[in-house]
Amino acid sequence: MARILIIEDNPANVELMAFLLTAHGHAAASAPDGPRGIAAARAAPPELVACDVHLPGMDGFSVLAALKAEPALAGVPVLAVTALAMAGDREKVLAAGFDGYISKPIEPESFVAELEAFLPAAA
Repeated sequence: MARILIIEDNPANVELMAFLLTAHGHAAASAPDGPRGIAAARAAPPELVACDVHLPGMDGFSVLAALKAEPALAGVPVLAVTALAMAGDREKVLAAGFDGYISKPIEPESFVAELEAFLPAAA
């Protein structure tokens, strides 16, 4: 079981992702925006962060930079879960330093496996 932090402003997306993760035995925590997501990660470091790119007030790229700048969180994989799905968006997201990219709408059948591939203890 892994602790996975979801930083996402859409309640329906959070509900679906958290449901899928808990159904597979993971502990899901969530935050509705970047500053609260960073605070949640500092308070209880997760094994993985799933972060939307378009967030109110502070975008996912800024959240990523803040998390990677924290020594205690720098090694935590951060995946972009985003509706950015135009040509070149995946490459842009990965070039910015995200460890992985999952496009929205998420595929419930494969979402958890896609995240689990990035867990440090994936076995």
